[in-house]
Amino acid sequence: MTTDLLPVLERIASALERLAPPAATLDGLDSTDAFVWQPERSRLAPVEQVAHVPLDLLQGIESQRTALLENTRHFAHGLPANNAMLWGSRGTGKSSLVKACHAAVNAQLPADKHVVLIEIEREDLASLSDLLALLRTSDRHFIVFCDDLSFEREDRDYKALKSVLDGGIAGRPANVLFYATSNRRHLMPRDMIDNEQSTAINPSEAVEEKISLSDRFGLWLGFHLCSQDTYLDMVRAYAHERHLPITDKDLVARALEWATTRGNRSGRVAAQFIDDLTADLAEPTKKA
Repeated sequence: MTTDLLPVLERIASALERLAPPAATLDGLDSTDAFVWQPERSRLAPVEQVAHVPLDLLQGIESQRTALLENTRHFAHGLPANNAMLWGSRGTGKSSLVKACHAAVNAQLPADKHVVLIEIEREDLASLSDLLALLRTSDRHFIVFCDDLSFEREDRDYKALKSVLDGGIAGRPANVLFYATSNRRHLMPRDMIDNEQSTAINPSEAVEEKISLSDRFGLWLGFHLCSQDTYLDMVRAYAHERHLPITDKDLVARALEWATTRGNRSGRVAAQFIDDLTADLAEPTKKA
């Protein structure tokens, strides 16, 4: 009976081996400076060209820009640096600043010293410890970037990130930083924190536990909707960079009308306006 089962068990074992994901490797790491982590395939997918805005075009966030640029530069040169959380209103330049700082720092370094930007999806944070274990074996420096980070509850992704940022037994590798953006200051809904405060035996301890993840980011940068003057500075900078043939008076009038129809003023709204304006101004040329 046992002999008869042996071929069956061998076939099952062989099938399971084929289904199992391959072991993650750092093959091709020198091919580019940006990757997307794909845990289901245990690989870093290269990104040949990172879509980023030049650093000097990011207006109205000068203090945030200086702080993140210096932190990134320190890290690139092997100096102490902090994990960074960029939080605030939508469209205010949080993710654009991360990518712009990465590009600006690398532009000042020899190719073999470039910092690598690795994007990880919010849904893949449970695999963060696997990614860090892989990166720990490399001589390169890495910024692991999670855009639009937030949690609805303390799930396994929340606990994985919390452990990696500070309390894990292995600690964060010296060659890795974690940058994240979020629309929420404490990464969780306000009503979730308020509910803990109203129902917990010790309300203050419950709330502290909920916001402790944010505290594990050493650099905390807030982003807010900009003033009209700052919005117009953004628009002018984009228009100048693209050499758009338009008077300042017309540019301002059209930019303000665009912002009014969108209901707010932000870097994203300014960039969208410039894209629309660029196409509109090119129409006579195309028709000709």
